[in-house]
Amino acid sequence: MTEITHPFTPDWISPPGDTIADLLEERDWTQAQLADRLGYTTKHVSQLINGKASITEETAIKLERVLGSTAEFWLNREAQYRAQLAKIEEKDLLQAWVPWLDDLPVQELMKQGVITQQRLVATNKPGVVKDLLQFFGVASPEDWQEVYVGMECSFRRTREAQSDVGAIAAWIRQGEIEAERLDCPKYSKPRFEKTVRAIRKLTVLTPEEFGPAMQKLCWEAGVVFVMVPSLPRAHVSGMARWLNLHKALIQLSLYGKQNDRFWFTFFHEAAHILLHGKSNIFLDEWDGGAAVKSEQEEEADQWSREFLIPPQFDADLPRLKSKDAVVEFSKRVGIHPGIVVGRLQHDGLIEPTWMNGLKVSFRLKGAQ
Repeated sequence: MTEITHPFTPDWISPPGDTIADLLEERDWTQAQLADRLGYTTKHVSQLINGKASITEETAIKLERVLGSTAEFWLNREAQYRAQLAKIEEKDLLQAWVPWLDDLPVQELMKQGVITQQRLVATNKPGVVKDLLQFFGVASPEDWQEVYVGMECSFRRTREAQSDVGAIAAWIRQGEIEAERLDCPKYSKPRFEKTVRAIRKLTVLTPEEFGPAMQKLCWEAGVVFVMVPSLPRAHVSGMARWLNLHKALIQLSLYGKQNDRFWFTFFHEAAHILLHGKSNIFLDEWDGGAAVKSEQEEEADQWSREFLIPPQFDADLPRLKSKDAVVEFSKRVGIHPGIVVGRLQHDGLIEPTWMNGLKVSFRLKGAQ
């Protein structure tokens, strides 16, 4: 791996007052004499020379008349000085913010190419902090805390103690960036209801076939659908949220990888969009049955369950004891047999080890 090297950035800077002082020395003028010629107090001239007072447009014009060069020269000199000063101040801030890196999955974001890959040595860490601030689109770790940690999320999770807020925030942000690139029509609930019915028919296809079709159908209804690789310790399978009043987002990670979980999660998130308003963010993990769920999560679970296998078929499920029976039933209801197997396992009608060969494992480039 090639180590990133940073350009030489000296911690000293030259205020435009240095140029003024040089010109005074050339002319053998005192600061008081310059003050008289500029129409300023001696104190103000001293502040200009020491960089404590800024060169304004008015001052630049006066300096042009009294000391020469152009007003643009003096304004540029001032702007360069202030920019250099800001960089020095930023350098100190970035150094002070280095501990924030401990809250984030830095190495994984480097592996995924989200930020520049480099050694996490002391000299590089302030630059990594800056990269991550730009990635999250925030000005400081405090602002990151306010935006991402402060999100009021509803969780459907089985390993809450192992989940990491920094990893979750990074995964959320990747979805935001993808969504920001896509300008879609305004959300239409009737159109999205039609969309989810059409997408249900796609469950029998391969990811290469259904992926682009899903994205197009959702986009036309005002819902952005993205798949973002999972991050270790995030343990997220999906998220539903509103980016604004007219644009919704469904984000999946392929956490769990098998198609029964993928499709259940997608329709679970679709239910949140259809049923639960525009103010909440629903962040979900594949449920092993141990988590305590909110009423909205229970409702989304039930909606997805009944949408995939309508209740009128419930009486048939206990009789599905062979692969052939499952395949025949799945054709009758119009979904992939792996989804039927997942339902049978979840309901305890067959053992968790039975018929897993009917499921399909999905792969998303870069997924964990």
